[in-house]
Amino acid sequence: MANHLFDALLAPHAGKDTRFLILPDGTSISHAAFLALAARYANALRACGLSTGDRVALQLEKSPDMLAVIAGAVQAGMVFLPLNTAYTPAEVGYFVGDSGAQLLLCPSAALALLTPVATATGARLMTLDPGGSGSFGDVARGQPDESPVEPRGPGDLAALLYTSGTTGRSKGAMLSHGNLAANAVALHEIWGFTPKDVLLHALPIFHVHGLFVAMHCAFLSGAPMIWLPK
Repeated sequence: MANHLFDALLAPHAGKDTRFLILPDGTSISHAAFLALAARYANALRACGLSTGDRVALQLEKSPDMLAVIAGAVQAGMVFLPLNTAYTPAEVGYFVGDSGAQLLLCPSAALALLTPVATATGARLMTLDPGGSGSFGDVARGQPDESPVEPRGPGDLAALLYTSGTTGRSKGAMLSHGNLAANAVALHEIWGFTPKDVLLHALPIFHVHGLFVAMHCAFLSGAPMIWLPK
């Protein structure tokens, strides 16, 4: 069995030196370099004891590294849970506990704030900062640039995103590989993305539009993204 979402969005770019992320300083990251980074993070997740179907929560600053952890989780058959950077420790504690996340990734600056959350929920807490520094980045740095692609079908869970909670307690929306792939294909076709387009990406990637709606069209078309932190 193939990995439904990885095969649809990421695998077609393997080995391609085409531009993927154009950074604020004018440098760029190719599709091949991004996939190598994602593979290192997939291997790091496994090295931290996670396996197929396990949950990893991310309350991280927007960066290529955060995006690569998400791609690595998909490649490794794990379920990712991106969290709003404005959430308080109490809110993060609810999301981590409710989702059963085994690993919580945060910036180094938030380590002290979130240590009680990890203790209360039983999740392992590690740090990752833009540029790949932090305890989780240290694990990834020694990993190979290739990683096995875990088989996942259309009905397998890919992501958990929590609702806004305006009418009650936030609930975890369960998004499957098939959900995300079908949405990507439909939008890509309707909006007519091509490799000649350039996406200006200024949205957060803990949010559905920034993470899925825009970015998946870029993945499918091979269009590069101008990557702005905010």
